[in-house]
Amino acid sequence: MTATILILFAATYLGMALGGFPGLRIDRTGIALVAAILLLATGALDTAAAVSAIDFPTIFILLGLMILSAQYAGSGFYDWCALKVAQAAKSPARLLGVIVLVAGGLSAVLANDVVVFAMTPMLCLGLQARKLDPRPYLIGLAGAANAGSAATMIGNPQNILIGQVGHLDFWRFLAICGGPALAAMAIAYATVWLVWRGRFGMPQEGHEDAVQAAPKLDRWQLGKAVAATLVLLILFTRDIPQEHAVLLIAGIMMVSRRMASRDMLGMVDWHLLVLFGALFAINHALGLTGIPTALVNDLSAAGWLPDRLAVMLPLSLAGSNTIGNVPAVILLLAAWPSPPEGALYGLALLSTLAGNLLLPGSLANIIVAERAAAAGVKLGFVEHARCGVPMALLSMAVAAVWLWAGGWMGL
Repeated sequence: MTATILILFAATYLGMALGGFPGLRIDRTGIALVAAILLLATGALDTAAAVSAIDFPTIFILLGLMILSAQYAGSGFYDWCALKVAQAAKSPARLLGVIVLVAGGLSAVLANDVVVFAMTPMLCLGLQARKLDPRPYLIGLAGAANAGSAATMIGNPQNILIGQVGHLDFWRFLAICGGPALAAMAIAYATVWLVWRGRFGMPQEGHEDAVQAAPKLDRWQLGKAVAATLVLLILFTRDIPQEHAVLLIAGIMMVSRRMASRDMLGMVDWHLLVLFGALFAINHALGLTGIPTALVNDLSAAGWLPDRLAVMLPLSLAGSNTIGNVPAVILLLAAWPSPPEGALYGLALLSTLAGNLLLPGSLANIIVAERAAAAGVKLGFVEHARCGVPMALLSMAVAAVWLWAGGWMGL
């Protein structure tokens, strides 16, 4: 069975790197799910082992945060926010700054993938109505969302998993990762501004009527969402499992006289949850072969475990920009089950910031590009890379210095 497991494992992560297989309309989630099914069908993994391999606390936290975000979406907040941002500032510099602040701030609390999915279409329409090129602002949106999400344990899927594996404290995570995340947001702003300077165009007034009216903001539903978010943050200070706290808030959100639970559940990114579950099973199957344990032992003996910046930096950069930062983190933690606490903070920061390097580096980047294309805006690989490469390298350098100076990781 070892050969079967290795073949399916290799095919899965090759698919992760390519984003699919030529000639087939199958994406990363489909590839991982088919591989997990084949592991079950061939007997390489039994049902009990597949289920036990899934880190359900991580899945529950993701699900709960998506339902909380659905409350914001149902109130019309994301569309309202994106349209107001696009219409607010009088100069390109201020407009870009507002986008970076809003995207980064929201992503720290409401998961970056959800934020960019909701904001991109209306932001495109608002910018086009003002005769502005949306591309630099969209790069700023994605870069800031990735950077801001690095600040907290609930900012993105990989951080959620890292927090669960290491049993990390929410507020301690923020204290350690918040500073580099803020610096990365500033770097995202400065990079986009310098690369695109002179090519933003000047915002034109009087074109707002070209945009279809955004859904009205339901202030009661928005207030309910904000109150729930504040309560959740308070619950993170209590001695209660984080997944229980998030699910409790999600359950309360679904009890509503105005928003149907079916609609809220329809906004959940079930594809991402399936991807997580399938990758957990695939990596567990690989673990049964004993190969990851032997590899970790060999690396430890050679002094090449990623508990040092010299190893973690290139590993994060390569992993995030080939198979993607979420699969890379799942794979690393499956092979390295007991990393030190400092390495977990380093992995969270560096794998997230590395996702800004190239367009396929993070799911948030891909979502922005796909949602923008649906709105008639083409954001190309090279256009993103011109900003993404310096953005990622500079922010990772700052994070590395921070981790080294704070004694969290050695050189």
